[in-house]
Amino acid sequence: MARILAFGAFLKNAACLLDTDAPDAPRWSSVHGDLSDPASCVALSASIQALLGEVGHCIDAVAHDLHPDFFSTHLALQVAQEHQVAAMAVQHHHAHIAAVMAEHGLAHPVLGLALDGVGLGTDGLAWGGEVLLVDGEHFERVGHLLPLALPGGDVAAREPWRMAAAAMHACNKTDQIVPRLSPVVGEQAARTLTTMLQRSLNCPATTAAGRWFDAAAGLLGLSVRQEMEAQAAIALEQAAARWLQSNTMETRPDDWCITEDGQIDLRPLFVSWLGKDQLNEPSKVDEAAARFHLSLADALANHTASVAKTHGVRDVALGGGCFFNHILTQRMVSQLAREGLNVLQTKNLSCGDAGLALGQAWVAARTMTTGCSTTIRRQISPCD
Repeated sequence: MARILAFGAFLKNAACLLDTDAPDAPRWSSVHGDLSDPASCVALSASIQALLGEVGHCIDAVAHDLHPDFFSTHLALQVAQEHQVAAMAVQHHHAHIAAVMAEHGLAHPVLGLALDGVGLGTDGLAWGGEVLLVDGEHFERVGHLLPLALPGGDVAAREPWRMAAAAMHACNKTDQIVPRLSPVVGEQAARTLTTMLQRSLNCPATTAAGRWFDAAAGLLGLSVRQEMEAQAAIALEQAAARWLQSNTMETRPDDWCITEDGQIDLRPLFVSWLGKDQLNEPSKVDEAAARFHLSLADALANHTASVAKTHGVRDVALGGGCFFNHILTQRMVSQLAREGLNVLQTKNLSCGDAGLALGQAWVAARTMTTGCSTTIRRQISPCD
């Protein structure tokens, strides 16, 4: 028997206590919210003490996100030290896929599509559009979305016009940033961002699917600045739904390409938009939004099916907050099933960060059994 206390993610934080003798009945805290809020940090601390109390303060390990600066990481290390147990860092997207595997009781390898807004990758960059081959505590990154720049860093996630500019720059259409975006953000802001992109000033890279959604919404004029999380993605989905309600669409294979090293490149689709003025027409915007959804799903499904054949894997797990998007999810499930693959989704858990802690705990439990792969920050004797 092993008891693993997992501390969850930064956003929509929730903690989980997993007893390997009862893997179907993990103990959960409430959802605390985002750890940028001090009240959420206090709530997480209280929940951890409550979960510890349920098992007489005897645990065998703690699990936490790979990011070293999260409050949840700091708290996990503190609890590990106090209880003289191992603290195990689990990569964010590995945990998303592991949460699906834990719910389905899987012990064999699966391919995982982990699509969300952000999670620290093992290379130190921001991930979020990942194709992973997951075998318990081990995972291999076998594909990902083409990286986009985040002009201004984290602020780009709140201002889709910045991601639209990043997409134009990635498409070698940097000269279109000022004329296209000045009317909505002002000429000075557009010129400043152009300079940042040209000089790579404060423009870290991300593979996050969420930022590609933002770029599409920004370029199509559906969102300039977000007042709430995923506002741009929701506006894009609503536009797509309006068009698909009375139309059908076949994607064009030339709207994307897949590089030899497994990068899924949507730039051809964006280039086709940048050559058109009629995107000011609402019906054309809705059609473009629909094409983005279906092209993204088909490109990912195409690559996943190829990788599945190479590795002899039939199960594909879907995890991450982008799968709250019904159009994306339905298309992905349909296309993967058409390729003869078995698609697995969360059942009772959130597909987003609120369900992540179970994946962290599951990976840590597997690591304790086999003894490697996941980063163990501190290994001390567990409870007797």
